[in-house]
Amino acid sequence: MKSQDFASGRLQISPGRSPGQRALKTARASASALNCPSTSLFHPQNTMPQSSRRDFIQTSLVGTALTASGLSAEAQANVLKLILPVSAGSGVDGIVRASSAQLGKALGVSAVVENQPGAGGIVGTQSLIRSAPDGNTLSFVSNNHVIYPSVTKNLSFDPIADITPIAVVAYTPLVLIVNAKLPAQNLKEFVALLKASPGKYNFASSGNGTILHLAPELFKDVTGTFSTHIPYRGFAPMLQDIVAGQVDWGVAALPAALGQIKAGTVRGLCIPMAQRSAAAPDIPTSTEAGVPAYQIDAWIACVGPKGLPAATVQRINAAIRSTFASAEVREAMAKQGNLVNVTSPEAATEHFKKELARYAALVKKAGVVPT
Repeated sequence: MKSQDFASGRLQISPGRSPGQRALKTARASASALNCPSTSLFHPQNTMPQSSRRDFIQTSLVGTALTASGLSAEAQANVLKLILPVSAGSGVDGIVRASSAQLGKALGVSAVVENQPGAGGIVGTQSLIRSAPDGNTLSFVSNNHVIYPSVTKNLSFDPIADITPIAVVAYTPLVLIVNAKLPAQNLKEFVALLKASPGKYNFASSGNGTILHLAPELFKDVTGTFSTHIPYRGFAPMLQDIVAGQVDWGVAALPAALGQIKAGTVRGLCIPMAQRSAAAPDIPTSTEAGVPAYQIDAWIACVGPKGLPAATVQRINAAIRSTFASAEVREAMAKQGNLVNVTSPEAATEHFKKELARYAALVKKAGVVPT
């Protein structure tokens, strides 16, 4: 039997919550915020390591200072701004922060990472699109980038025509996680729990129409279960509330959730890929866990603004290849569980087109109503 939301052809969406986002704006605005207690800058239950919080705040402040200082064109040309349309602590954020220094070195500049989450990633992408096509501003995007057109009314940009694909960089395993206190020790028990009480349990996502929203929707579809969707503004607050038990379950990028899985605050029930991840060898694949039809992963790609010169694209692509071929970055990717596979710009463009069609079909099947 189909789940309630798929049978009705419409997705059940509950009002979202976004703890901590206003405070993050305050952190960007004032360097003095670096001396404030973490609970004044983040949600009290934030599980992000203190060092990551500090790095995020410092990076944001550097980006603000660069903008406000009126640096000369020559000085700004020595700074590479990497816009991330995701919150700190997400899978994309982890990949970029582990490789940004090396990428900057390969390009002969200093790299500054700037998180601009919001609207499922649209806010950060709009910022990239408004940037000059000079190679000084790039972005790293995920599956969400090609999902926008299917879930957003009157989208202000074309996800392919208004950017310049440079390279698909890596693939990231996803993992279905549940609050540690939920009475389900494995995937079969979890499916039985959902079927026994339709609508009792809810799941979190990093935003309506994101990959972390559609991955649970696919799970609901293939298992014939029903849970209420609670969308958040970014991954960090989503994970906070799963850990705290405010939300029962969700799907996360494995690198972003691995710390909480190892700490025992959430339980990883399956990885919806063909093989287990070396970073979490104890978590079974969805096939091993009894739901072979549940297959989905996440990817990350580097893009630039529309009109980026071909020579610049090739130069950045070569720098990305050397960066992700370095021993230091490869070790970091392996620890996070990411699978590095850097493509050409041409292959990246084709990848975007295929994924655009793939997710349009998934959104339609899920009955997600554009907002």
